[in-house]
Amino acid sequence: MSREVDQRETSERASGETARSDAEVILATKARRPEDASTWWAQGGIAISRDDPKQFKQDIIDASAGTADPEAADVLVENANEAVRDVLVETLSVPFDTADGSDDAVAERGGEDFDFGKEAAHDADRILHVDASTGSYVLERFLAFVDDHPDIRVLDDTAALDLITHEGEVRGAYLESSGEVRPVFAGATVLATGGVGDLYPDSTNPAGSTGDGIAMAALAGADVADMEFVQFHPTAHVDESGTLLISEAVRGEGATLRNAYGERFMPAYDEDAELAPRDVVARAVKNEREVSGEVFLDVSDIDFEERFPDLVEQCERRGIDWETGIPVRPAQHFLCGGVAVDEWGRTSLDGLYAVGECAHTGVHGANRLASTSLLEGLVWGLRAGADATGRDPAPMDVPDLDDRDPALPDSFAREKFTRLRRVMGEYVGIERDPDELERALGVLRRLKGEVDAYVRTRTSRSLYELRNASVVALLIARAAAANDESVGTHNLVSDDGTSTDDEATVETP
Repeated sequence: MSREVDQRETSERASGETARSDAEVILATKARRPEDASTWWAQGGIAISRDDPKQFKQDIIDASAGTADPEAADVLVENANEAVRDVLVETLSVPFDTADGSDDAVAERGGEDFDFGKEAAHDADRILHVDASTGSYVLERFLAFVDDHPDIRVLDDTAALDLITHEGEVRGAYLESSGEVRPVFAGATVLATGGVGDLYPDSTNPAGSTGDGIAMAALAGADVADMEFVQFHPTAHVDESGTLLISEAVRGEGATLRNAYGERFMPAYDEDAELAPRDVVARAVKNEREVSGEVFLDVSDIDFEERFPDLVEQCERRGIDWETGIPVRPAQHFLCGGVAVDEWGRTSLDGLYAVGECAHTGVHGANRLASTSLLEGLVWGLRAGADATGRDPAPMDVPDLDDRDPALPDSFAREKFTRLRRVMGEYVGIERDPDELERALGVLRRLKGEVDAYVRTRTSRSLYELRNASVVALLIARAAAANDESVGTHNLVSDDGTSTDDEATVETP
């Protein structure tokens, strides 16, 4: 079984579940270190159903503006408690914060001792967390589990470049490491490649989030869905050091948003104020920045230093005077769409699965509820891993990827990415104008055509990442242009109408 993963923890959930059935698992990851994986950066925590899955489901649907798939939401909320208990608490002993602040191992404690947090659009306190660094604590324990497992072989610094297909069936992938490319055949292939942050100027994702799994699946003929729904996190601090996500849990504790005039503005936008759904808060922050010049997260009314020591340390390392307010702006955060999968993570191609952010389960609809991404990856990772066992690899003769022309200069991909990010940031961001979407489609079609011409005769990781990014950007822009309804994260700023452009169809290079 082969894995190509940037969102490393999700793949490890699938790998671990498959390994329980004594299947041989190869986990291929572009990551060179834990910080390269999306999970590492997850701050807020992981939501569970506790004793009210019905309300949890309703919160998911409400946050999605009524667009989430109810059946997918049922899968999530009905499996949430058991999945977290089995994997994170009992197997990995993740040290979730407890109500009394004790350091006792959570595997030995009852659920009522947990310090459940509350975040935007949640009706109840249901977020398990470790300070504001939940992802890193979870990922470290997954890494240790995987490294010690005799049936899982991890290939670090290894990228999947293309899927190997035969008559609608996926039989494995081409893997690249240190410039060498080889085919790896598998009975089942699970994509868990994380998000698309590299497509936007500012993102909370780690570098290398180029939408690889979505692009490879789409080029192989797999169905994708809801690609226009790109979520922006409303409270990110951006400076020369990069993007620092300020967890939604900070607003859950009572922090408020103020513009440059010192005015608290969220109550004027939504009755839930700072705890409104992310798309509402992100648009409000964008608008207030345009009007007043800046927006600050005011933490003066909460015990920020005691409650979020990790965030305090990161702020001080960057020279942010958090006591006077943290300057924030929206940044690309999560893709709600992706490779369409069923309740077991199966795609429309035989032998291919997708889990985590690259997958579209239907849970998130047009806008994701906070702290559901780790849970979705866990639940669908377990289900995909269980379903993927029992399939034998079917090796076949495959051509080598063409690499007959001289290597491109190092600046080639960087310059093309700059152009792509500028188009996506200006035309396919938080607010979208139908005419500008058509303009973006034209630019992105030309860009993809240029990249395709080079991919046909050259093989390198950076070039394939650029190809993947251009494919996914085109999918997002095309879906946005085809959707004339403002809903959730897809917000149109005019009523001129939109049109589907057949020339935007993704074609295999």
